[in-house]
Amino acid sequence: MASFSRRKFLITVAGTAAGTAFLAACGGQKSSTKSEVSPTGSASNEVKGATLGFIALTDSAPLIIAKEKGLFAKHGMPEVKLLKQTSWAATRDNLELGTGGGGIDGCHILSPMPYLLTAGKITKSKQPLPMYILARLNLQGQAISASKALLDAKLTVNNKEALAKGASGLGRKLKAAVTFPGGNHDLWMRYWLSANGIDPNKDADLVVVPPPQMVANMQTGTMDLFCVGEPWNQRLVNKKLGYTAAQTGEIWNKHPEKSFAMRADWVDKNPNASVALLKAVQEAQMWCEDPANLDEMCEILAQDKYIKAKVEDIKPRLTGTVDYGDGRNVKDSSYKMLFWSENASFPFKSHDTWFVTEDMRWGYLPANTDTAALVNKVNRSDLWKTAAKALGQEQAIPASDSRGKETFFDGVVFDPENPKAYLDALKIKALA
Repeated sequence: MASFSRRKFLITVAGTAAGTAFLAACGGQKSSTKSEVSPTGSASNEVKGATLGFIALTDSAPLIIAKEKGLFAKHGMPEVKLLKQTSWAATRDNLELGTGGGGIDGCHILSPMPYLLTAGKITKSKQPLPMYILARLNLQGQAISASKALLDAKLTVNNKEALAKGASGLGRKLKAAVTFPGGNHDLWMRYWLSANGIDPNKDADLVVVPPPQMVANMQTGTMDLFCVGEPWNQRLVNKKLGYTAAQTGEIWNKHPEKSFAMRADWVDKNPNASVALLKAVQEAQMWCEDPANLDEMCEILAQDKYIKAKVEDIKPRLTGTVDYGDGRNVKDSSYKMLFWSENASFPFKSHDTWFVTEDMRWGYLPANTDTAALVNKVNRSDLWKTAAKALGQEQAIPASDSRGKETFFDGVVFDPENPKAYLDALKIKALA
């Protein structure tokens, strides 16, 4: 899908009040556990607000902008609260608490986490916490960074020799930081290491570090590599503490990233309000991708209450300007973060199928997981379509819930119609 123009955005926003759509018209799957109410996201909202969590990352922008630009209020949700989370573990805990226990109703989240929560694999109670993914928040915009100690190795996305040389030069196992076990960055790091001949379970030590703490930990020498979202890779380069080995878009072009997810019980109880939240988030994603709004967005995100970073850490990579920190410089990178174009907001079930399959690969989910059943339970692309229709964005709705086969940098192809074949063919894995 082509980039959304400023003129088109303004026309769309002006016309949203007239838009209504019915769930049955969306062609989405129905379940006895999912509400049969026809959401409108208007004056019929069951509640006026929700409490949403976010992590200090650039890809939380759609939630922040929806709040700051009054889009939640516009759609009848003036009491939405945004609460900054200290880590993905805190996000998990606060989702389990819910607002009744002082937690949150939904959040900006790593896309695999709603599946791990729904399966009961990461909750403190060890009980399932049903979640719904309502939208994808962005594509791409993450990176794998390396310390200065590995600068001579000249690590890139696809160089087994360089990674082997760098690892052997350390005289110990590689120390690689990720943001949450089984989450996006854990999976990108594991895929990249494995494709380059490094078994992440045997040849490396993977540790969990919250995104805002990545740079400080690299500075103290406690890690050799980290995978995280922006602006922390850019900050590492700006502080001359390391370099970017690869943008994650180089690993998988136009890959899915964070999601907007809600507790399933909240959505089932408040279907109209859920669509209202979705409409606000979708409009915010259009706003975020408009180049005319870039400077304002960066100023908003830079505030201490949000990312707490300098604009010069946030802005360059949003424009596709990438200083890798090792002499490589790229303008207008095709791997920059996308919020709306290229169907960035639509939660393709095929992408969630990959996340579930990879979590099976590394033992975070059982090898006998019914992938299709789990994806259909968690992924609410039907609600996304309802919201898009209500905004007059029918043309943004893909023809299918699958984006089809996906090809990774090492030539491996993932066919969402046959995830078992993909899993069986992988040489390095740790099935549970």
